[in-house]
Amino acid sequence: MLTKRIIPCLDVRNGRVVKGKKFKDIVDVDDPATLGKFYSDSGADELVFYDITASNEERKTSLEFVKRVAEEINIPFCVGGGVSTIDDFTNILLKGADKVSVNSSAVKNPQLIREASEKFGAQCVVLSMDAKKNDEGSWSVYVKGGREKTDLDAIDWAKKGVELGAGEIVVNSIDEDGMKNGYDIELLSKITSAVNVPVIASGGAGNMDDFVKAAKEADADGILAASVFHFGEIKIKDLKEYMKKQGVEVRI
Repeated sequence: MLTKRIIPCLDVRNGRVVKGKKFKDIVDVDDPATLGKFYSDSGADELVFYDITASNEERKTSLEFVKRVAEEINIPFCVGGGVSTIDDFTNILLKGADKVSVNSSAVKNPQLIREASEKFGAQCVVLSMDAKKNDEGSWSVYVKGGREKTDLDAIDWAKKGVELGAGEIVVNSIDEDGMKNGYDIELLSKITSAVNVPVIASGGAGNMDDFVKAAKEADADGILAASVFHFGEIKIKDLKEYMKKQGVEVRI
């Protein structure tokens, strides 16, 4: 088993880290650079920052916090939200990010994935998808921060994204977001079986066993969480020690 990555997710709005449930009921948490440094020092493998209202407000990612984060941490980090052009990729990477995440804009213009992959390498291009179960028993892709449903099927879109050059897929379960009932193992398993790039589980962490299940049952390469880390319910060091005892390879 390859080493699994533990990835705190920091949703940023107006320069502050915030958190909600099912993409709603947003509350303030902390400053991005301060929290980023704390996680970097605590043993996180990577960080993901989402400017969560950028797409819906039709504006670019706020880059001011990206530079500050890069100065404070020594682990890889990914930035997304409002990324719609190759220039956006360039600007974010120049500010110090290691990867750029696309979601709504990739749905609107799939060729953005190909262009970015060809210019910066697949390892810099992360396709993030917000998925919600539909009445047909599969999962629909949503855009604009989970506000707008599309006709895309999540598994088909993951395959397409990889074909276009995405080097990683982040699967955000809208149904489980902030609910602490565990990750959507069924959805994750379908996507990890369908693509040959790392898949990151997102949405639903409530206890340490949820991380173990995402790693073992769904074969997720990385497990991302927000609330349980932000509010001190799970400490990364304790989590990694627990996962190792459960037979999951992690970097300690």
